[in-house]
Amino acid sequence: MEPFTIATGTMDHAQNVFIRVHTDAGFYGVGECSAFPMIVGETQDTCLVMAREFSRLWKGQDALNISERLHQLHSFTAGNSTIKSAFDMALYDIAAKSAGLPLYQLLGGDKHKVETDITIGIADPFQMAKKALDFKQSGATVLKVKLGKEAKIDVERVKVIRQAIGDDLKIRVDANQGWSFEDAVFALRGIAEYDVEFCEQPLRTWHDDLLPELKKLSPVKIMADESVYNHHDARKQINSNSCDYINIKLAKSGGIFEAKQIHDLAAKKGIACMMGGMLESRIALSAKLHFVYASPNIKFYDMDTCMLGHLVDPCAGGVTYDGYFLDIDNSPGIGADATIDFLAKCEKITV
Repeated sequence: MEPFTIATGTMDHAQNVFIRVHTDAGFYGVGECSAFPMIVGETQDTCLVMAREFSRLWKGQDALNISERLHQLHSFTAGNSTIKSAFDMALYDIAAKSAGLPLYQLLGGDKHKVETDITIGIADPFQMAKKALDFKQSGATVLKVKLGKEAKIDVERVKVIRQAIGDDLKIRVDANQGWSFEDAVFALRGIAEYDVEFCEQPLRTWHDDLLPELKKLSPVKIMADESVYNHHDARKQINSNSCDYINIKLAKSGGIFEAKQIHDLAAKKGIACMMGGMLESRIALSAKLHFVYASPNIKFYDMDTCMLGHLVDPCAGGVTYDGYFLDIDNSPGIGADATIDFLAKCEKITV
């Protein structure tokens, strides 16, 4: 992919893993995950090693008993949420195919309009403003601006972008844990006058104890991202009054099963959620869209990863974009798979 820079580093390729889980019913489920080492701590190689171990655990087991299959993975190893999300996704694909339903219907959802934001990576303020203007001219109405390097320049970045695009577009920002507490207070107060919708993850997760105070001092709403992997994290963030919103990512939660628990807990507490992601292709994006259709407390959509410079599209079927609006057909399951031509070029492991 084209190089993409955030506060924690630059990615020039996506470290993705694709799996198929075969059943004796004659069909298989697909899953995909995207390792993001500087955030989740997994790489493509670690995912592949764990995938072989997970596959052995599942041989001969009941694919429709989703909670038990996932319990096997969690009992085998802690963490490794990224590769677990691919296995979780494959189970939900199997369950929906077995029922003859698109996944969102199996989950009890309905289709509705989903418009993604579009992300601007960290660069010189005027380069970012030019990118923002290009996105506006292409029809975008919501911009996600990456920050987290040099708080004073971050304020300038948002200022110049707002001046370039005017008042019509929404701006949300993501610091990706890049600020100290003092810099976060400075930056959040500095960008507030430019009508910023919210800021994702202003501090390193080891400073979660400072978030309640930051939330009090910030005129910009705070969204927890890396501070929330599972529903236990969500409970602690909400009960400590550390955030206004929560960003759900399958690579953090370990898949749809845990993502639903985060969603439901946040809904009960009146904390709206966003659907986010790493650098997944349209395969995993398809599963995320199904989850969104079945999750009414997801109010924000950051589902633009396939628009951020992926130079290869390995997906057959799946999500389609109409400008910045997402849609998918009613094929059973997730409705996406990897193309034969793409798989022919890949390393293949069978267990």
